[in-house]
Amino acid sequence: MKHQVNDNNQSATPLTDRIFDVLQDSIIKGEIPAGSKISEPELAKTYGVSRGTLREALSRLEERHLVIRAPNHGARVISLSYEELIETYQVREVLGGLGCRLAVQNMTDSEIAELKKLLDEHEKSIAEDQGLSYYQEEGEFDFHYRILQGSRNKRLLAILDGGLYQLIRMYRYQFSTDSPRPLLALKEHRRIVDAIEERDGELAELLMRRHIRTARISVEERHKKAMAKDRGNV
Repeated sequence: MKHQVNDNNQSATPLTDRIFDVLQDSIIKGEIPAGSKISEPELAKTYGVSRGTLREALSRLEERHLVIRAPNHGARVISLSYEELIETYQVREVLGGLGCRLAVQNMTDSEIAELKKLLDEHEKSIAEDQGLSYYQEEGEFDFHYRILQGSRNKRLLAILDGGLYQLIRMYRYQFSTDSPRPLLALKEHRRIVDAIEERDGELAELLMRRHIRTARISVEERHKKAMAKDRGNV
């Protein structure tokens, strides 16, 4: 971690927002490992910020379920168990499908066109990485986030963006390099956009739910293989 986000940096973005963004990105990418203890003095020194600013950022990370605090134990980066990850995917399947159906009703033609352009950019990114990974940056550069925004449902966006979205991003980034799904996921994304463009809410919801379910099944299969490998090494 070589980021420096103190007030000497020229930016219109508030300092707390900057340190929050940097820490969130570091957690999702695994630069701050899952389950690791967070040392406030060390991080404050690393990033050149006050302890107060750092605590504000950590509180926001806690709200997004990326950091947990325990009395007398300080703060730690979240560490998802296999069971928790599967439960997260199950909830996201239902809510993601709903968001997609609502997006069919509420996304404008220009937003759909921009979504298709975004997938073209993603295809280039996958090709540049030789088809090994499909990492999407946060917010406007994330396919699922764009659709959630297009749903125009603030409550749904708050639920997903408030925790589930970031946890899935964390898993996708740290484990997608071992997955055969990048090109398949892109194809599934294109089918979903086609259904949205055709204003077929039922099909769009079905495709989104199937897309997220397929990702969950991939996680389950990889977990089974890992467990079998561990048993074979015993």
